[in-house]
Amino acid sequence: MLDLLIIGAGLTGLFAAYTAARAGLRVRVIAKGMGATHWHAGTIDLLGYLPDVEEPVTNWMHALPALPSSHPYRLLGEETITKALGSFQRLTVAAGLPYERAHANMNLPVASASEEQTPHNLEPDGYVRDATPGQNCQLISPVGAARPVYLAPAAQLAGNLEDEQPLVIVGLEGMPDFYPALIAENLQKQGHRARSATVALSPLTRRSDNSPLQVARMLDQPAAQAQLAKMVVDVVEAGERVGLPAVLGLSAHTRLLTQLHETIVDRGSRTSQSHDGPRAGLAVFEIPTLPPSVPGMRLDTTLRAQLARLGVRVEIGMEVCGVGATNRRIEWIETETGSRPLRHRAHNYMLATGGILGGGIRGDRCGRVEETVFNLPLSAPQTRSQWLRPLFLDRQGHPVFQGGVSVDARFRPLDQAGAPVYDNLWAAGAVLAHTDPIRERSREGIALATGYAAATAVASGL
Repeated sequence: MLDLLIIGAGLTGLFAAYTAARAGLRVRVIAKGMGATHWHAGTIDLLGYLPDVEEPVTNWMHALPALPSSHPYRLLGEETITKALGSFQRLTVAAGLPYERAHANMNLPVASASEEQTPHNLEPDGYVRDATPGQNCQLISPVGAARPVYLAPAAQLAGNLEDEQPLVIVGLEGMPDFYPALIAENLQKQGHRARSATVALSPLTRRSDNSPLQVARMLDQPAAQAQLAKMVVDVVEAGERVGLPAVLGLSAHTRLLTQLHETIVDRGSRTSQSHDGPRAGLAVFEIPTLPPSVPGMRLDTTLRAQLARLGVRVEIGMEVCGVGATNRRIEWIETETGSRPLRHRAHNYMLATGGILGGGIRGDRCGRVEETVFNLPLSAPQTRSQWLRPLFLDRQGHPVFQGGVSVDARFRPLDQAGAPVYDNLWAAGAVLAHTDPIRERSREGIALATGYAAATAVASGL
């Protein structure tokens, strides 16, 4: 029998499964559909904004005490959050998709032969080692705004807006959902030196409609990579950082990014007589596009590959339709099939289905808000008129998005009296109460940290 069955295949569920499997548990992940990983920018936003504070958070460690005492981060504490992030960084480095920090001055390897290798900026116990722990950096959003980010793929970090080096935002003519002129204009209004340029996709493809995913798949081909590098280098001026849409390959992403950088630097060295010097410091970076997110897909693929290596199955297309419980213990759950429900049994279960925007919580026209799998008690208002505040962009957010499942210090869901609903059920991620992850820019941080903590709690109880 399984030790842990996780319901939900987003970042929370996949990282919780990785943590539990690494602890020696027999784990399986089931889900109705793909998680939200395919929709976010592929970064780890830990804490970008505090409630009722307009200015972005510069250091999440300093900001934790300002959060409500019931917030998931306050339940976790700085030490657990840091350990979770360290575990995540080790995973991504070993998988060849390193996540780094702009302020840490890291020099992580592109790939590792062994998962046990520790990144240069991590202590063996998982703590981040740098001069400014907890410091966010400011990356570029799809419309040119500044985004407070804690960890990001190596491909995005050279776009840090705290660097004063000028930028050229390069678009691909014929690819929608990326607007270089708009991005450059908005960066200029914020005081940054930026301009835009465009290169044609016609030398690479005959298609007239090219989605980001289609372009990324095309750029996995060596011939397309070489052609793109030639076209981009022709529009770059001396000393500029080059911002491209986040479509630089799926499986061959690292190779293409390296080729672009080397091509531009090499040309800069050969033409240094006619410019202000060689371009040794020039960098190429990606800017997220509108969904679907290619960086998010890369992360999802990376996590699934690591789980497969650990023997963890991830099964999509399984919607829970029934639950059996006895004496505060879940005995089984059932999922829909084409004929009769399929029954799943495990010693422990974890709810990682997301919040109201992810389908883990739903509301009806009569005002009822319910958790969709176990019908757990929720903190969300049960009167429809109280779901939303009058202003769409109200600084206090909306109560319906802040509602969720209340948990104890071990992340077990609680009833109205404050006791665990089930002794073998845990919850993590956006389904949790007392947080508004999208408004806080904390969605991925909460996913990783609570998934890690809940999985660790399960492992410690066996």
